[in-house]
Amino acid sequence: MSEEAPLSPLSTIASPQLWAITIVVLLALLAADFAITHRPHDVAMREAVGWSIFYLALPGAFGVLLWQVYGRRPAVEFYTGWVVEKSLSVDNLFVFMLLLAAFAVPPQLAQRVLLYGIAGALVLRAIFIAAGAAVLQTGAWAFLLFGAALLLTAGKVLRDAARDEEYHVDIDTMRSVRLLRRLMPVTGDYHGGRLTVRLNGRRTLTPLALVVVAVFVTDLVFAVDSVPAVYGVTEDPYLVFATNAFALLGLRALYFVLRNALGRLRHLDYGLAVILGFIGVKLVLHWAHKVWPSVPDIPTELSLVVIALALATVTVTSLVANRREAVKASETAS
Repeated sequence: MSEEAPLSPLSTIASPQLWAITIVVLLALLAADFAITHRPHDVAMREAVGWSIFYLALPGAFGVLLWQVYGRRPAVEFYTGWVVEKSLSVDNLFVFMLLLAAFAVPPQLAQRVLLYGIAGALVLRAIFIAAGAAVLQTGAWAFLLFGAALLLTAGKVLRDAARDEEYHVDIDTMRSVRLLRRLMPVTGDYHGGRLTVRLNGRRTLTPLALVVVAVFVTDLVFAVDSVPAVYGVTEDPYLVFATNAFALLGLRALYFVLRNALGRLRHLDYGLAVILGFIGVKLVLHWAHKVWPSVPDIPTELSLVVIALALATVTVTSLVANRREAVKASETAS
């Protein structure tokens, strides 16, 4: 059995200047989003579609820039990682939708809740990405660890999908919510976009603060899966961060576009299970390739094809199943 060779420092295309520019642009986009949501309002479909197109065009242009400046491989890795993150984020949106309904968030405040959640998620992802890079520095065994974690997650997602049980959120059982209620009083009503108000001389949380924390904690769970998944596509911490950032930035607008369609993607979890399982296998093979070079390594281009086919397949099967159910319902009614 071959011994693991010590790993060299993770290669990255990013210079300190590129990191600085990326962070400044990211902060500017977040500031623009906060300015837009300063006055709470219900988001119209036209507005949501416009912003969604913008946040789809942004990573598209960024990938082209990567291709021209750094070559084909970083660009393909970025696009593949972004597709992985975007597909996982659609599942995140479904849970966010349930949280907003459980907390009875007024429609005009929904985008502010999502924006707080996205800002917090970016901080969390940055921490997880840095931790992942540190783990990868310790040896090739880290790829085996990440791969095993994704395979376990894929199995859980597949079992939950096979049970076909309706997912629900009970906010009274959420530990984060219970802890906040113990630490501070909570008002019974929303107070616009404010997280706290002063009542009877005492600082009091609003329900908006509770739902923001719930979204933040929920994304902590999602980060455990999504960050290793992207490390299965690229070992460059900068590209991992960029894919997460671009996928998260468009979530607010995408939520309002898909909120009526998310429930119709009934087979989405099967597709996510396939994607997570495939990347888990890819990571295990990558570990084996580093230990035994004769073991094949799955190329990134093949990963992109498999991920795209999985998403296309579950979208088509969901639409077919919905159509059959609608026909059956109409026949029963008649």
